[in-house]
Amino acid sequence: MNRHRTRRQTCGALLALTTAGALLLTGCGADENHVNGPKYTTATRAPAPSQAQGDETDAPSDHLSTFALDVDTASYGYARRTLADGGRPDPSTIRPEEFVNSFRQDYRTPEHNGFTVTVDGARTSKPNWSLVRVGLATRPAADDPDEHPPAALTFVIDVSGSMDQPGRLDLAKKSLDTMTDRLRDDDSVALVTFSEHAETVLPMTRLGGHRAEIHDAVDGLAALSSTNLGEGVETGYATAVEGLRRNATNRVVLISDGLANDGETDPNAILKRIDGDRRAYGITLFGVGVGSDYGDALMERLADKGDGHTVYVSDTATATDVFCRQLPQNIDLVARDAKAQVAFDPHTVADFRLIGYQDRKVADQDFRDDKVDGGEIGPGHTVTALYAVRTIPGTDGHLATATVRWLDPNTRSPHENTGSMETNALHDDVWSASPRFQVTAVAAYFADALADGEYDIPGAPSLTKLQSRAATLARVTEDKDVAALSTAISEAAPL
Repeated sequence: MNRHRTRRQTCGALLALTTAGALLLTGCGADENHVNGPKYTTATRAPAPSQAQGDETDAPSDHLSTFALDVDTASYGYARRTLADGGRPDPSTIRPEEFVNSFRQDYRTPEHNGFTVTVDGARTSKPNWSLVRVGLATRPAADDPDEHPPAALTFVIDVSGSMDQPGRLDLAKKSLDTMTDRLRDDDSVALVTFSEHAETVLPMTRLGGHRAEIHDAVDGLAALSSTNLGEGVETGYATAVEGLRRNATNRVVLISDGLANDGETDPNAILKRIDGDRRAYGITLFGVGVGSDYGDALMERLADKGDGHTVYVSDTATATDVFCRQLPQNIDLVARDAKAQVAFDPHTVADFRLIGYQDRKVADQDFRDDKVDGGEIGPGHTVTALYAVRTIPGTDGHLATATVRWLDPNTRSPHENTGSMETNALHDDVWSASPRFQVTAVAAYFADALADGEYDIPGAPSLTKLQSRAATLARVTEDKDVAALSTAISEAAPL
């Protein structure tokens, strides 16, 4: 049974609410906030119900869609690994937003901290249904590593018996050795291992003058017995707090196959035990999944509740990318508790649904409640949300306004930016839109196929046609990641 309810827009009195931001992309507005030098500019925006005036305050809010930002990609990485091994991923592990967010996008980026907002879309082959893409982008990471604050990274490494298989602990050790050679002298690392019990193998140690000591600690890691992941996370946070560095970026990096079988295994209970440290010191959790048998649900929930995100590595190439590119990208934060809210115009939109983000939905009225958790986002990130939207035949005008809200990572002051689109900006067909929009559509359709049509994305082509689209897009974009997508679809087709 499809778990997404279709939202019906019936209240015509909301036009004033959704027409305030009529720019196709973000624009400049009147209020400016200065935080540590850089300037944030807020575009004119459609107010959420809490800020609406007059009759709008009594209007229903079911024209709104609100979610916490998420840049997880583990679901796609694990699906690729499973398909390459000749298996079919369990539909319950398929999260389409993680497929979509695994690919580069073509969004404009801001000069300073914060986000740009892009809204575009295209009509599908199903009458009156379109795909609408809401794209958020942060500034690129600084090219000069000296511009980054020093990092204090506590690696929490699973050394249980299941990690002894090829592509697990051996891959983690090789990745940590490579990363140790690439970190700066002023960066610090600590190592915590867990099996039946957790142990701090190396306290927080500066890289400068101690690389050989860190390599020795990594090389000495060996698989043991059961998996007490809860104690590992708790000890990891305690070690991170003990070695906390002021004016540095403090992170816990969990490396595991997620197959917890000892001690506390409920992610909510695990995170509750370290919640004080997480909130008091702003230490976020970066999850790195490994192994052909992978506890996807546990790792994903841990990262979501731990104000972080997850990736999955299956080989040396992806591990090198994660530890030497993605991890440094996630050390620095440009936004905390980031949320997005999309307001669809009931004069032009009959139905809509957000594709994915099931675990990241936020109550509409909590959009501007900064005590409600959002997502933590680093530099050089893009976040994509794809909507299936049914427009009302014969109508045109304003379609949707998307607003992103975030807190400055240092001052915790709130900021917003907005983007909008009109119905006449919809491309006539998904496959005539920009190449990157088409890649987004292919990734989402592929996820839906692997999930047995759970997300009911309109206009879905067959896997054969989808693979052909992906192969063409790989040539057009000259993107090896899109080529890998084409390969994954071809591996799924016979299944």
